[in-house]
Amino acid sequence: MRTKDEKVKMHKSLFSGRNDAYGRYDPCTGSSWTVKKPVTDKVILDHLLGRKPYGVFLLVENKTCAIAVDFDTHDQLPPYNFVKQAEHYKLEAYIETSKSKGYHVWIFFDKKGVLAFKARLVVRNILDDIEKPDTEVFPKQDELNSGLCYGNWINAPFFGRLMSKGKTVFVDPKTFKPYSDQFGFLETIKRHSESILDDIIELNDLSTKQKDKPKRNKIQTNGQNSYTLPPCAVTMLKDGVSQYQRVSCFRLAVHLKWLGIPEDIAEVMLKAWALKNHPRNGKRRITEPEISAQVSYAYSKNYRGYAANRDQNNTD
Repeated sequence: MRTKDEKVKMHKSLFSGRNDAYGRYDPCTGSSWTVKKPVTDKVILDHLLGRKPYGVFLLVENKTCAIAVDFDTHDQLPPYNFVKQAEHYKLEAYIETSKSKGYHVWIFFDKKGVLAFKARLVVRNILDDIEKPDTEVFPKQDELNSGLCYGNWINAPFFGRLMSKGKTVFVDPKTFKPYSDQFGFLETIKRHSESILDDIIELNDLSTKQKDKPKRNKIQTNGQNSYTLPPCAVTMLKDGVSQYQRVSCFRLAVHLKWLGIPEDIAEVMLKAWALKNHPRNGKRRITEPEISAQVSYAYSKNYRGYAANRDQNNTD
Protein backbone atom coordinates (compact mmCIF):
# COMPACT_ATOMS: atom_id res chain seq x y z
CA MET A 1 0.00 0.00 0.00
CA ARG A 2 1.54 3.28 -1.10
CA THR A 3 1.59 6.21 1.25
CA LYS A 4 0.22 9.64 0.36
CA ASP A 5 3.77 10.96 0.08
CA GLU A 6 4.71 8.18 -2.36
CA LYS A 7 1.66 8.90 -4.52
CA VAL A 8 2.42 12.62 -4.57
CA LYS A 9 6.02 11.90 -5.58
CA MET A 10 4.96 9.56 -8.39
CA HIS A 11 2.39 12.04 -9.69
CA LYS A 12 4.84 14.95 -9.66
CA SER A 13 7.46 12.86 -11.42
CA LEU A 14 5.29 12.15 -14.48
CA PHE A 15 2.90 15.11 -14.68
CA SER A 16 5.46 17.84 -14.24
CA GLY A 17 5.95 21.20 -15.85
CA ARG A 18 6.14 24.74 -14.55
CA ASN A 19 6.59 24.85 -10.81
CA ASP A 20 5.59 28.50 -10.39
CA ALA A 21 2.00 28.31 -11.65
CA TYR A 22 -0.82 25.81 -12.17
CA GLY A 23 -4.40 25.57 -13.33
CA ARG A 24 -7.64 25.30 -11.38
CA TYR A 25 -11.27 24.79 -12.33
CA ASP A 26 -14.53 24.80 -10.38
CA PRO A 27 -16.13 21.32 -10.63
CA CYS A 28 -19.55 22.89 -10.08
CA THR A 29 -19.49 25.79 -12.55
CA GLY A 30 -16.76 24.64 -14.92
CA SER A 31 -15.00 28.02 -14.74
CA SER A 32 -11.20 27.87 -14.82
CA TRP A 33 -8.25 30.09 -13.99
CA THR A 34 -4.49 30.19 -13.46
CA VAL A 35 -3.00 30.23 -9.98
CA LYS A 36 0.32 32.07 -9.98
CA LYS A 37 1.82 30.29 -6.99
CA PRO A 38 4.35 27.46 -6.52
CA VAL A 39 3.28 23.87 -7.17
CA THR A 40 3.68 22.37 -3.71
CA ASP A 41 3.12 18.83 -2.46
CA LYS A 42 -0.11 20.09 -0.85
CA VAL A 43 -1.38 21.23 -4.26
CA ILE A 44 -0.84 17.71 -5.64
CA LEU A 45 -2.27 16.02 -2.52
CA ASP A 46 -5.42 18.18 -2.63
CA HIS A 47 -5.83 17.08 -6.24
CA LEU A 48 -5.37 13.39 -5.43
CA LEU A 49 -7.83 13.61 -2.53
CA GLY A 50 -10.43 15.35 -4.66
CA ARG A 51 -10.39 18.64 -2.78
CA LYS A 52 -9.10 21.00 -5.47
CA PRO A 53 -8.24 20.01 -9.06
CA TYR A 54 -4.80 20.69 -10.47
CA GLY A 55 -3.83 21.58 -14.03
CA VAL A 56 -0.24 21.31 -15.24
CA PHE A 57 1.61 23.70 -17.57
CA LEU A 58 3.67 21.14 -19.51
CA LEU A 59 5.79 23.68 -21.39
CA VAL A 60 8.84 25.06 -19.58
CA GLU A 61 10.59 27.58 -21.84
CA ASN A 62 11.08 25.33 -24.89
CA LYS A 63 11.01 21.87 -23.28
CA THR A 64 8.44 19.39 -22.05
CA CYS A 65 8.54 16.12 -20.12
CA ALA A 66 5.22 14.93 -21.54
CA ILE A 67 2.80 15.59 -24.36
CA ALA A 68 -0.95 14.97 -24.34
CA VAL A 69 -3.51 14.68 -27.13
CA ASP A 70 -7.07 15.71 -26.23
CA PHE A 71 -9.71 13.65 -28.04
CA ASP A 72 -12.89 15.51 -27.13
CA THR A 73 -15.28 12.70 -28.05
CA HIS A 74 -16.75 9.54 -26.56
CA ASP A 75 -15.59 7.62 -29.64
CA GLN A 76 -12.89 5.17 -28.55
CA LEU A 77 -11.51 4.57 -32.04
CA PRO A 78 -9.41 7.78 -32.41
CA PRO A 79 -7.42 7.32 -29.17
CA TYR A 80 -7.02 3.62 -29.89
CA ASN A 81 -5.76 4.34 -33.40
CA PHE A 82 -3.35 6.92 -32.04
CA VAL A 83 -1.87 4.42 -29.57
CA LYS A 84 -1.47 1.75 -32.25
CA GLN A 85 0.03 4.20 -34.73
CA ALA A 86 2.47 5.49 -32.11
CA GLU A 87 3.63 1.91 -31.58
CA HIS A 88 4.89 1.78 -35.15
CA TYR A 89 7.16 4.71 -34.37
CA LYS A 90 8.31 2.75 -31.29
CA LEU A 91 6.53 5.20 -29.00
CA GLU A 92 4.46 4.08 -26.02
CA ALA A 93 1.26 6.11 -25.59
CA TYR A 94 -1.23 5.83 -22.72
CA ILE A 95 -4.97 6.56 -22.64
CA GLU A 96 -6.60 8.50 -19.80
CA THR A 97 -10.31 9.24 -19.48
CA SER A 98 -10.91 12.99 -19.23
CA LYS A 99 -12.99 14.70 -16.54
CA SER A 100 -16.09 15.19 -18.69
CA LYS A 101 -16.03 13.39 -22.01
CA GLY A 102 -13.38 12.01 -24.25
CA TYR A 103 -9.81 10.91 -23.66
CA HIS A 104 -6.32 12.23 -23.18
CA VAL A 105 -3.48 10.22 -24.71
CA TRP A 106 -0.09 10.78 -23.08
CA ILE A 107 3.50 10.20 -24.19
CA PHE A 108 6.24 10.69 -21.61
CA PHE A 109 9.86 11.77 -21.99
CA ASP A 110 13.06 11.82 -19.95
CA LYS A 111 12.92 13.86 -16.76
CA LYS A 112 15.28 16.43 -18.26
CA GLY A 113 12.68 17.04 -20.96
CA VAL A 114 12.80 17.22 -24.76
CA LEU A 115 12.43 20.12 -27.15
CA ALA A 116 8.68 20.69 -27.39
CA PHE A 117 8.70 21.42 -31.11
CA LYS A 118 10.07 17.94 -31.81
CA ALA A 119 7.45 16.24 -29.66
CA ARG A 120 4.66 18.30 -31.21
CA LEU A 121 5.96 17.66 -34.73
CA VAL A 122 5.93 13.90 -34.23
CA VAL A 123 2.53 13.87 -32.54
CA ARG A 124 1.05 16.04 -35.29
CA ASN A 125 2.41 13.57 -37.83
CA ILE A 126 0.71 10.68 -36.02
CA LEU A 127 -2.56 12.64 -35.99
CA ASP A 128 -2.18 13.16 -39.74
CA ASP A 129 -1.63 9.43 -40.14
CA ILE A 130 -4.92 8.60 -38.38
CA GLU A 131 -6.72 11.44 -40.19
CA LYS A 132 -7.37 13.50 -37.06
CA PRO A 133 -5.16 16.54 -37.81
CA ASP A 134 -7.33 19.07 -35.94
CA THR A 135 -7.07 17.34 -32.56
CA GLU A 136 -5.84 19.53 -29.70
CA VAL A 137 -2.30 18.92 -28.43
CA PHE A 138 -0.72 20.03 -25.12
CA PRO A 139 1.58 21.87 -24.92
CA LYS A 140 0.01 24.05 -27.58
CA GLN A 141 3.19 25.98 -28.30
CA ASP A 142 6.76 25.10 -29.27
CA GLU A 143 8.24 27.61 -26.84
CA LEU A 144 7.33 30.50 -24.58
CA ASN A 145 8.17 34.05 -25.48
CA SER A 146 7.76 37.46 -23.91
CA GLY A 147 4.15 37.69 -25.08
CA LEU A 148 3.21 34.25 -23.73
CA CYS A 149 3.88 34.08 -20.01
CA TYR A 150 2.58 30.64 -19.12
CA GLY A 151 1.16 28.86 -22.13
CA ASN A 152 -1.81 26.50 -21.62
CA TRP A 153 -2.46 24.03 -18.85
CA ILE A 154 -4.15 20.64 -19.05
CA ASN A 155 -6.05 18.91 -16.25
CA ALA A 156 -3.81 16.37 -14.56
CA PRO A 157 -4.97 12.77 -14.11
CA PHE A 158 -6.13 11.29 -10.80
CA PHE A 159 -8.54 13.93 -9.46
CA GLY A 160 -9.80 12.02 -6.44
CA ARG A 161 -13.41 13.12 -6.68
CA LEU A 162 -13.74 11.67 -10.19
CA MET A 163 -11.59 8.54 -10.03
CA SER A 164 -14.35 6.45 -8.46
CA LYS A 165 -16.51 7.38 -11.48
CA GLY A 166 -13.91 6.10 -13.90
CA LYS A 167 -12.76 9.59 -14.86
CA THR A 168 -9.18 10.97 -14.97
CA VAL A 169 -7.81 7.42 -14.80
CA PHE A 170 -5.76 5.35 -17.22
CA VAL A 171 -7.45 2.57 -19.16
CA ASP A 172 -6.40 -0.56 -21.02
CA PRO A 173 -6.46 0.35 -24.74
CA LYS A 174 -7.84 -3.09 -25.59
CA THR A 175 -10.90 -2.91 -23.33
CA PHE A 176 -11.02 0.75 -22.23
CA LYS A 177 -11.50 -0.48 -18.68
CA PRO A 178 -9.53 1.30 -15.91
CA TYR A 179 -6.45 -0.44 -14.57
CA SER A 180 -7.19 -1.88 -11.14
CA ASP A 181 -4.02 -0.41 -9.62
CA GLN A 182 -3.51 3.04 -11.11
CA PHE A 183 -0.29 3.85 -9.27
CA GLY A 184 1.04 0.38 -10.01
CA PHE A 185 0.34 1.14 -13.66
CA LEU A 186 2.32 4.39 -13.40
CA GLU A 187 5.38 2.36 -12.46
CA THR A 188 5.22 0.60 -15.85
CA ILE A 189 5.17 3.79 -17.93
CA LYS A 190 8.06 4.18 -20.36
CA ARG A 191 9.84 7.48 -20.85
CA HIS A 192 11.33 8.30 -24.24
CA SER A 193 14.52 10.15 -25.08
CA GLU A 194 14.81 13.02 -27.53
CA SER A 195 16.88 10.78 -29.81
CA ILE A 196 13.84 8.71 -30.79
CA LEU A 197 12.08 11.90 -31.86
CA ASP A 198 15.14 12.81 -33.95
CA ASP A 199 15.04 9.39 -35.60
CA ILE A 200 11.33 9.69 -36.42
CA ILE A 201 11.75 13.21 -37.80
CA GLU A 202 14.69 12.19 -40.00
CA LEU A 203 13.22 8.90 -41.16
CA ASN A 204 9.89 10.46 -42.10
CA ASP A 205 11.34 13.62 -43.60
CA LEU A 206 9.36 15.81 -41.19
CA SER A 207 10.25 19.47 -41.42
CA THR A 208 10.45 21.51 -38.24
CA LYS A 209 9.79 24.70 -40.20
CA GLN A 210 8.43 25.22 -43.68
CA LYS A 211 11.49 27.17 -44.75
CA ASP A 212 13.78 24.36 -43.60
CA LYS A 213 12.27 21.77 -45.94
CA PRO A 214 14.91 20.39 -48.32
CA LYS A 215 14.71 21.06 -52.02
CA ARG A 216 13.25 18.14 -53.89
CA ASN A 217 14.20 16.48 -57.14
CA LYS A 218 11.46 17.27 -59.66
CA ILE A 219 10.17 14.37 -61.70
CA GLN A 220 7.67 14.85 -64.53
CA THR A 221 5.11 12.08 -65.05
CA ASN A 222 2.95 11.88 -68.19
CA GLY A 223 3.74 15.53 -68.85
CA GLN A 224 1.41 16.59 -66.00
CA ASN A 225 2.52 15.59 -62.53
CA SER A 226 5.36 17.74 -61.20
CA TYR A 227 5.57 16.12 -57.75
CA THR A 228 9.10 16.31 -56.41
CA LEU A 229 10.95 13.46 -54.75
CA PRO A 230 12.74 14.35 -51.47
CA PRO A 231 16.50 13.68 -51.34
CA CYS A 232 16.11 11.09 -48.59
CA ALA A 233 13.81 9.00 -50.81
CA VAL A 234 16.29 9.26 -53.69
CA THR A 235 19.07 8.04 -51.40
CA MET A 236 16.98 5.13 -50.10
CA LEU A 237 16.07 4.01 -53.61
CA LYS A 238 19.69 4.26 -54.75
CA ASP A 239 21.49 2.71 -51.77
CA GLY A 240 18.88 0.71 -49.88
CA VAL A 241 18.50 0.86 -46.10
CA SER A 242 19.99 -0.93 -43.11
CA GLN A 243 17.01 -0.61 -40.73
CA TYR A 244 13.28 0.20 -40.65
CA GLN A 245 12.76 -1.73 -43.89
CA ARG A 246 8.98 -2.02 -43.60
CA VAL A 247 8.51 1.65 -42.71
CA SER A 248 10.87 2.67 -45.51
CA CYS A 249 9.04 0.44 -48.00
CA PHE A 250 5.70 2.02 -47.13
CA ARG A 251 7.16 5.50 -47.30
CA LEU A 252 8.74 4.88 -50.71
CA ALA A 253 5.48 3.38 -51.99
CA VAL A 254 3.64 6.57 -50.99
CA HIS A 255 6.20 8.65 -52.89
CA LEU A 256 5.90 6.44 -55.96
CA LYS A 257 2.14 6.75 -55.84
CA TRP A 258 2.43 10.56 -55.71
CA LEU A 259 4.73 10.36 -58.72
CA GLY A 260 1.97 8.64 -60.65
CA ILE A 261 3.68 5.23 -60.79
CA PRO A 262 1.09 2.42 -61.19
CA GLU A 263 0.80 0.12 -58.19
CA ASP A 264 2.06 -3.01 -59.96
CA ILE A 265 5.13 -1.16 -61.27
CA ALA A 266 5.85 0.30 -57.84
CA GLU A 267 5.76 -3.22 -56.41
CA VAL A 268 8.32 -4.44 -58.96
CA MET A 269 10.54 -1.43 -58.25
CA LEU A 270 10.47 -2.01 -54.50
CA LYS A 271 11.22 -5.71 -54.84
CA ALA A 272 14.36 -4.71 -56.74
CA TRP A 273 15.08 -2.05 -54.10
CA ALA A 274 14.93 -4.68 -51.34
CA LEU A 275 17.93 -6.47 -52.84
CA LYS A 276 20.04 -3.39 -52.05
CA ASN A 277 19.15 -3.46 -48.35
CA HIS A 278 21.77 -4.49 -45.83
CA PRO A 279 19.98 -5.19 -42.52
CA ARG A 280 21.91 -4.81 -39.28
CA ASN A 281 22.53 -7.43 -36.61
CA GLY A 282 21.90 -10.39 -38.89
CA LYS A 283 18.27 -9.50 -39.58
CA ARG A 284 16.69 -10.71 -42.80
CA ARG A 285 15.66 -8.61 -45.75
CA ILE A 286 12.03 -7.63 -46.13
CA THR A 287 10.19 -10.40 -48.02
CA GLU A 288 8.23 -10.08 -51.27
CA PRO A 289 4.85 -10.72 -49.53
CA GLU A 290 5.69 -7.99 -47.01
CA ILE A 291 6.54 -5.60 -49.85
CA SER A 292 3.26 -6.42 -51.61
CA ALA A 293 1.33 -5.74 -48.41
CA GLN A 294 3.05 -2.39 -47.81
CA VAL A 295 2.50 -1.25 -51.39
CA SER A 296 -1.16 -2.27 -51.28
CA TYR A 297 -1.64 -0.37 -48.03
CA ALA A 298 0.16 2.73 -49.35
CA TYR A 299 -1.98 2.83 -52.47
CA SER A 300 -5.26 2.24 -50.62
CA LYS A 301 -5.59 5.78 -49.23
CA ASN A 302 -4.37 9.30 -49.90
CA TYR A 303 -1.67 9.34 -47.24
CA ARG A 304 0.17 12.50 -46.22
CA GLY A 305 2.38 10.78 -43.62
CA TYR A 306 4.57 7.75 -43.98
CA ALA A 307 3.52 5.45 -41.14
CA ALA A 308 3.88 1.71 -41.49
CA ASN A 309 0.97 -0.66 -41.92
CA ARG A 310 -0.44 -0.84 -38.43
CA ASP A 311 -1.66 -4.41 -38.85
CA GLN A 312 1.78 -5.98 -39.20
CA ASN A 313 4.61 -6.68 -36.80
CA ASN A 314 7.91 -4.89 -37.20
CA THR A 315 10.51 -7.13 -38.78
CA ASP A 316 13.04 -4.45 -39.68
